[in-house]
Amino acid sequence: MIYLPHITGTRGGVSVLREERLSKCKIIELPKITDAKGNLTFIEGNVHLPFAIKRVYYTYDVPGGEVRGGHAHKNLQQLIIAMSGSFDVILDDGYGEKKFHLSRAYYGLYIPPMTWRVLENFSSGSVCLVLVSELYDEKDYVRDYEIFKKIVQSTSNSLGTNGK
Repeated sequence: MIYLPHITGTRGGVSVLREERLSKCKIIELPKITDAKGNLTFIEGNVHLPFAIKRVYYTYDVPGGEVRGGHAHKNLQQLIIAMSGSFDVILDDGYGEKKFHLSRAYYGLYIPPMTWRVLENFSSGSVCLVLVSELYDEKDYVRDYEIFKKIVQSTSNSLGTNGK
């Protein structure tokens, strides 16, 4: 099982900081052409997404109770779509977290770099499609949450933003 700690801030204004840092993570409504014969949604990189699509992958047949993800990417951007069924995505910026429920094929969740993600609560038969800005590179992954927090906090401190 992948561990995702719940961050509870004690500094004044921490909830505002969380919202600012996680505000780049957002639901993107994709074009939807409705037809009696079935609906169609299309996606064009650099048009509907803030990046060119370099890789596509999908997960399916996720056993009940299993958790996916549990990592961040240094440079890679993603759009996650529930093509079938539903699941939850928990995003964490090192200062707070935000949960999204995906259940429609015409909504995608944009995830910028250096955002920890965990996918859970997969419904039976769900399919998770991921559009990615970069080719696979193991060096782009941060797989340890404590290291992720240190990177985020050192970056924030060096920029003088203190989590903003």
